[in-house]
Order: sequence, then structure tokens, then C-alpha cells
Amino acid sequence: MRYGNKSWVIAVSTAAVTAVLFSLFESHSAAPAQAPAQSGMPRTAGKPDFSGIWQANNTAYWDLQTHAARPMVGQPGFLPNSVVLAAPVVGLGSIGWVPAGLGVVEGEEIPYLPWAATRKKENLEHWMDRDPEIKCFQPGIPRAMYMPHPFQIIQSATKVMMVFEFANAERTIHLNKMDDYPNVAYMGYSVGRWEGDTLIVDSAGFNDKGWLDVFGHIRSEALRVTERFQRRDFGHMEVQITVDDAKGYTRPWTVTVEMAAVLDTDLLDAACWENEKDAEHLDDFSPLRFMQDIVIHAVKCL
Repeated sequence: MRYGNKSWVIAVSTAAVTAVLFSLFESHSAAPAQAPAQSGMPRTAGKPDFSGIWQANNTAYWDLQTHAARPMVGQPGFLPNSVVLAAPVVGLGSIGWVPAGLGVVEGEEIPYLPWAATRKKENLEHWMDRDPEIKCFQPGIPRAMYMPHPFQIIQSATKVMMVFEFANAERTIHLNKMDDYPNVAYMGYSVGRWEGDTLIVDSAGFNDKGWLDVFGHIRSEALRVTERFQRRDFGHMEVQITVDDAKGYTRPWTVTVEMAAVLDTDLLDAACWENEKDAEHLDDFSPLRFMQDIVIHAVKCL
């Protein structure tokens, strides 16, 4: 009798599962085909949701333009026209070199005014003394967007918040009506709007202390940045960034940065403080910060 009851239960369960599968098949067949561009696209308030952890897929952090590998701090080599690592970074060997990379600047040209081109050259020559990142100042926009650290986006219907690992930097993009920002800051002040599925962000209110990359490209307090965010699919985002700074450049110029979603990590804290020079206070390990702290301590010992 017990086996008869078991067979009856199996038969009923099989029939129920078959009915459910048939119902799902019918509903799937009746539903209209979803456009491939929307497949897997999360949305908030009807707009693409950029929430998640992202990281840039390029070497724009080092140099926005196409560049060969070069020492972070160099000196003339033994052979004519050669450059090698300079003291105090000679002990870093291969990790003391900037990696080669393709540029992200539209047309490859950055239209500098003469004084700004001179300042950029001086910045590179005095990188260890001048780069704001070495002193742990906030990276600013757009530099924060392509640093070699993941960053997180948290989106609602009225705000888009970005949290960056480096230096506790963050920015809020206001999608609703806000009063003008009355001050200046490293990260500026950002206001966004939607054009279809493209998020357009206008940022201003910057100070003149930030750099655009390690190569020393400059910005002034006249900087205006316009970003166009497009989420191509679940795992990829494109950010087109237009730099408009009438004090440093003859015209606006544009870079395009590809981002990839980082699915197997949490956002960590590359902790440091403004003008911090001692590695022992860092809360977690970052290869870039570790290298820079070695350089700073080596300079102290000279």
C-alpha cells in the first residue's frame, strides 16, 4: 500500500510539473521578443541603472594620449637618447615604469595654450613634487573616472552617487533641481539630465589644483566637464568626456573611456589623508600607493 501511495504522489507531481512547464512555454511564446539592446539592462524609474562596481579598461590614468613605456622618474641613460630610471626609484626596476598605452583623446591632439603646454612639461619633470595624488588629494573629475581602482555607482530616481576607493573621494550627480554650488572643490559639482537612455552630466565648481593624469595635463578653475554615460549592456559602459577649460586650452576636447563591470569584488578603501606621507597608516594594500610610498620614503633618506 505504501508503494502504491508513492506511485500516486509521483504521478501527480509529474503532471503538475508538466503543466507548469507548458504554461511557461506558452507565456514565453506569446510574449513579444525583447530587443537585444535591452537584454539584461537594469532600469530605475524607466532609465538605465548604472549601479554597480566599475573600472576603466585603458591606460588613460597614466597618460590620456598614446604613449610609449617610460620611467616614472627618468634620467639620461648610457646610450645616446636613452632614458633609464633615476634615483631614488632605480630600485623599483620594472614597476617603476609607466606602461605603454593607446590614447583616448579624440584626434590624439590636446589643444594647449602656450603657457599651459609649458606647465604640463614642467609638471612631468617635477612629477614627484607636484602630482596631487602623491599627497593624497582627491583626484577630481575626470581623473577619478579612469584611475586604476574600482569605483561604485549607486543610483536612484533623483541622484547618482559615485564612491571611489582612492582618498575617500565621492561625487553626487543631481538629477533634480538644485541651487548653484557656492564653492570650489577637487571633485566639482555635478548636475545630470537624461536624453533618451544617455545620462548627460555637466560639472563645474573645480579648484585649480588637480591634474588630469600622471603625465601632468593641467586644469584651471575655469574647467567645465561634460560627460555622456551610456550603458551598452549589463557588463559594459562608455563614458564620453568633454573638457572645456578656456584658461588652458584653445577649444574643448573629448576623451572616450570604456568601463567594465567588476562582478567578483567589493569596494575597498585605499585609505590615506591629505599630505599623508607615511605608509604605515594605510588601511589596505594598493600596489600603486605602495610604490609611491616607497618613492617618498626613498626621497626622505637622500
